[in-house]
Amino acid sequence: QVQLVESGGGLVQPGGSLRLSCAASGSILSIYAMGWYRQAPEKQRELVATITSGGSTNYADSVKGRFTISRDNAKNTVYLQMNSLKPEDTAVYYCNTRGSLGPGRNFDSWGQGTQVTVSS
Repeated sequence: QVQLVESGGGLVQPGGSLRLSCAASGSILSIYAMGWYRQAPEKQRELVATITSGGSTNYADSVKGRFTISRDNAKNTVYLQMNSLKPEDTAVYYCNTRGSLGPGRNFDSWGQGTQVTVSS
């Protein structure tokens, strides 16, 4: 019912930048929050950053000052600008969206993931 399409991952050298995008589509009435999570090999999935419909943001300490999350409410799209990338940022990045399809019909959806590799 809700589809999330992610793009923007890839291979980048340490110190470089990437911008991830995630567009939500479907019979969405409203979106409460959108965010990015990541999972490195043999590690648990962890929060990277979230943003509410009102624009309030939350970041993991490890990315504060380097990553910026933003959203386009009209397009149901969330972005993650990643600067000063480090090898430890290497992971599969997942988009998450929470919202409503109608009265009593909340959703919590995940994207398919996009690989980010930081290596020289």
